[in-house]
Amino acid sequence: MSNQKPMLKILVIGETCVDKFVYCKTNRLSPEAPVPVIIPIKSTENPGMAGNTERNLGSIGKEFLNNTNLQILSFYGDLGTEKVRYIDEESNHMFLRVDSNNEKYDPLFLNNFHLKCIKEQDIVIISDYNKGFLNETTLEQIAENSKFSIIDTKRKLSKEIADLFTFIKLNEEEYNKNFHLDPKNIIITKGKNGAEWKEINFPANNPQDTIDVSGAGDTFTAAFAIGWWMYKNVPDAIKFANQMASLVVSKKGVVTPF
Repeated sequence: MSNQKPMLKILVIGETCVDKFVYCKTNRLSPEAPVPVIIPIKSTENPGMAGNTERNLGSIGKEFLNNTNLQILSFYGDLGTEKVRYIDEESNHMFLRVDSNNEKYDPLFLNNFHLKCIKEQDIVIISDYNKGFLNETTLEQIAENSKFSIIDTKRKLSKEIADLFTFIKLNEEEYNKNFHLDPKNIIITKGKNGAEWKEINFPANNPQDTIDVSGAGDTFTAAFAIGWWMYKNVPDAIKFANQMASLVVSKKGVVTPF
């Protein structure tokens, strides 16, 4: 009998963009205004938003699942949006962020192909930036047709929609918009203080010095999904997600743990 583990099939749905970091140096203020004169040194770029969630799934999956046992699909809303951050190379202080093509995304209308694909996945992750790609009807359809669903959202959810998802991942600010919801399926991320579920706090077991929090929420969501698949229980999945998130905040930029 083969010892090959079953393949984990994950679908990521949401808006995507390009995250670009321009690292600079500065040693003087402009004579024209009280602002620093910045000199670009180098730049990096990578997929952001839902694209960063997918990157993290690939990174964590390769490390812990063996990449042959992980299949990742995606339905993206893509405007060619760029988020360009100008960063001091020495201190990692952000001088400025410039977003381009940041209009509303064309809405996703689910057809039979989409629904069939959703039903076939072990886990469906919604990376919802509330920019028009997903509406409540579409969210309802996704949740109703998923075996196991996780939504990471910037919107205020109705109780009817929230109850359809297996888990909802929110940071503390996002949770303040959604305090009316039943917390039974809500995981609240709290930065270096870990995460909370059902009023139980799960501290970060090895908190790192925070250099950059950009994209850490995507890492947590991806790691929680893979952790749930590995451990089949929520506390261990949260601890695993805390561990992965602590790795990325100790690095510069929007990165993956490995």
